[in-house]
Amino acid sequence: MKAETPDKNNAKGSYEEILIEPGFYVLKIQNDTTTIKKVRRDIDSTYIQFHFSLKGKAKFLFNAGNYGLEVSEENSLLLFNTQKSLPLHAALEPDSWLLSVVMTIRKFHSLFSAEAEYIPFLTEGANDKKYYSQEVLTPSMAVVLSQLMGYNLHPSIKNLYVKGKVYELLSLYFNKTEDADLEQCPFLADEDNVRRIKQAKEIIIARMAEPPTLAELSAEIGLPLKKLKEGFKQIYGDSVFGFLFDYKMEYARKMLETGKHNVNEVGLKVGYSTASHFIASFKKKYGTTPKKYLTSSS
Repeated sequence: MKAETPDKNNAKGSYEEILIEPGFYVLKIQNDTTTIKKVRRDIDSTYIQFHFSLKGKAKFLFNAGNYGLEVSEENSLLLFNTQKSLPLHAALEPDSWLLSVVMTIRKFHSLFSAEAEYIPFLTEGANDKKYYSQEVLTPSMAVVLSQLMGYNLHPSIKNLYVKGKVYELLSLYFNKTEDADLEQCPFLADEDNVRRIKQAKEIIIARMAEPPTLAELSAEIGLPLKKLKEGFKQIYGDSVFGFLFDYKMEYARKMLETGKHNVNEVGLKVGYSTASHFIASFKKKYGTTPKKYLTSSS
């Protein structure tokens, strides 16, 4: 297998391939430039592919570029076809980050073993089929993806860290309830409802320091409170304020890592009037205080 990218050694447009073990690797692709960057890599039909768009947008090209499939920010794409090789040919928009997990189908199957029946394409008789799926990232998945894109570790433990995080990512990816299935859920089949739920997400993000109450949010997007709560859970895998908490903590973590803001400033930015409340929330999310987190990641 070979990889081809014009920016492998360019800090603003980088490509990194991490071999976890034979038949199992991770691709980290960043395009921090102002132009579209293309990446190619041979991948044969014995592999299953998970592509996660953490930032920006990527377009996956097939059949010599005659067919394209866009994966926008906060979305993922699963590709699986035992009958035809699906080489990676992606065009990343400016300011885009993509993380891909690729492993042999045999290896993937071994991860689930007796639980294989839970995964649609691992059931008996599915070995000769193809499977394509696009999913919205949950906040928890976005956190793990950010950690995979931005870790700063000693080379001797990098593989162990990445392997653990990839397993965590896949666990979160497949941690779905039956009512979260688009084909089974009438709510998600209603495009207008989906649009309103996405609007709700944008509202709480934009006003995260002083978010509206659920009743206020329900009125603002024009959706009954019950449908707001149920729909948000179905699309984003968490409650409205559970999602907002994860988002605020991730936003705070990134602010701290810039080194330009102190703990008080970061806490105020994400809606905490006192540093002690912010520190307690940060520790609840990451298991350590902001100060200790920065020390361990520097």
